[in-house]
Amino acid sequence: MREVVDVLKALADENRLRILYALRGGEFCVCQIIALLDLAPSTVSKHLTILRAAHLVDSRKEGRWMHYRLSKEFRTPSTGKILDLLFKDMKTAAQIVEDQKKLKRICGEGLDAICRRIFCKP
Repeated sequence: MREVVDVLKALADENRLRILYALRGGEFCVCQIIALLDLAPSTVSKHLTILRAAHLVDSRKEGRWMHYRLSKEFRTPSTGKILDLLFKDMKTAAQIVEDQKKLKRICGEGLDAICRRIFCKP
């Protein structure tokens, strides 16, 4: 029962839903997620920590950067079904449509440029 509650709590935030929807398209560096949400790195880190604790996302470290993707194995069998239903409903939401456009620009900018912009501000 605890696992279900953790998943539902993790899903109960707009920014975490935006992260999950973005990650359905593949893996992203934390810098790209920060650029997408336009939030402070510490805020994004907290959201990602909650998603990892609920086993909704996996991470890997590459050099200085952390990369995130949707989990390949969810903690509960119903989690994948819940996400599929949410993603289906979310795809036409104004914020998600805007996020998808923004993600295209972010991916076109290149990872190094984004990470420098996010973490090496003058």
